[in-house]
Amino acid sequence: MGEFLSIARITAPADHDRWLVPPCALAIHLCIGMAYGFSVFWLPLSHALGQAECPSLGTALTSGSCDWRVSDLVWVYSLFFVVLGLAAALFGAWVERVGPRRAGLVAAGCWAGGMAIGAIGVALHQLWLFWLGTGVIGGIGLGIGYITPVSTLLKWFPDRRGLATGMAIMGFGGGAMVGSPAADRMMAALGSPAQTMLLMAAVYAVVMAAGALGFRLPAPGWHPPGARQVVAGGRFVPLGMAWRTRQFWLVWCVLLMNVSASIGIIGLASPMVQEMFAGQLIGLPDLRFEALDDAQKTAIATIGAAFVGLISLFNIAGRFFWSSLSDRIGRKPLYLLMLALAGLLYGALLPAGPALPLFLAAFALIASMYGGGFAAVPAWLADLFGTAQVGAIHGRLLTAWSTAGVLGPLLVAYVRDASLADGVARADVYGPIFLALAGLLAIGWVAALLVRPVPDALWRDAPTSPGNAAGPASAARVHWPLRLLAWAAVLLPLGWGAAITLGKAAALLG
Repeated sequence: MGEFLSIARITAPADHDRWLVPPCALAIHLCIGMAYGFSVFWLPLSHALGQAECPSLGTALTSGSCDWRVSDLVWVYSLFFVVLGLAAALFGAWVERVGPRRAGLVAAGCWAGGMAIGAIGVALHQLWLFWLGTGVIGGIGLGIGYITPVSTLLKWFPDRRGLATGMAIMGFGGGAMVGSPAADRMMAALGSPAQTMLLMAAVYAVVMAAGALGFRLPAPGWHPPGARQVVAGGRFVPLGMAWRTRQFWLVWCVLLMNVSASIGIIGLASPMVQEMFAGQLIGLPDLRFEALDDAQKTAIATIGAAFVGLISLFNIAGRFFWSSLSDRIGRKPLYLLMLALAGLLYGALLPAGPALPLFLAAFALIASMYGGGFAAVPAWLADLFGTAQVGAIHGRLLTAWSTAGVLGPLLVAYVRDASLADGVARADVYGPIFLALAGLLAIGWVAALLVRPVPDALWRDAPTSPGNAAGPASAARVHWPLRLLAWAAVLLPLGWGAAITLGKAAALLG
């Protein structure tokens, strides 16, 4: 087994079809992307026993006889992304050392195994076990599973790095789009969140293992057909030097500001559109949120959910669009463009209270740039530091995501709560929030502007192995049946999820 998983065993011949690798990356990211969709379980789990709510978090953790509150459950969401960043930072160098096949299998074991342990916690009604399995062990799988496909694709597409990272990270954004409706249907059929989680864990284990086993690595010196000047491997900046450079911390700041400016407000997307536009959503433009009756609030809640679906679609599309655009205009110009445009929308347009169609368009664009910021950053790291250890460097950088997962929601919640405490109407509390987020993006823009190439003295030549050298380039063999089968396996479920999301978003446009 050790030889089967070794880097020597998975090093591909020079004529390997590199378009067989992205479906393997998508398979893993579509599974772990369900982290975004776990909210589908909150309401069913909060009524699991049909008993009174637990009066406090401490009681919920130690008692098995009271129903959990949604506020107790959402800690798993925070654990996902805090542990993701920590695991990516801790295991990034290990991923590069052992290769994507072994790392992908470990990610599958942690993500699916953690979900299975979480399901046992649900069945036993032990919140601490649900947190440990799903949030902590599953979060480790998230971290390893997030960086492994990205690092692998960057090595196979040195000529189109933005496209490569966009393909992988698009799958992470689409995981909830597939997993959430699937989980909803399974719970309706099985009548049990625990059984649904166990079934999903089994499916994810198989799909992620298949993706991991399909990974191959290019041989040192390999280059894409027709791009002899761009080779896999090549010169690089070692991890120990890279994360100490000014460039690393500037990019870290860019990611922190971009994510912080979006993650908190996107988490409030549904109540935000309901509170800001209230009666406008149901043809009663003069009614503010406070004046709506229960039936009207129920009606606009459905539209609020559709708004979340619309944001999800643009978040996913932006991961591919903006990252691919970076191959044409460069990574630094892309971030300067996205941060400036999002900052202008937050700082100038949204606080002025635009009409609903303009508001929807602005937020769809912001959501696309939020996703694009995630997708293009690994390619930027590869440009700055080379691809040899980019997985490890990317892992360290993802601690910015963990930090933003705390900073962004705290900032938004603090400004919103302070405004409501001062008696500000719900429709008006978001203007100061938008201005604060514009300030974060301005800081990120300055950080991006200051990024310069890494000094030549820090670069090293990648070690080569004569036995594994790719030698002269040869035309890639195109395995059309295998290529079509691999892509269909990931695009069909993604298309199914997109169709459901579009159907829900149509209610908003209607």
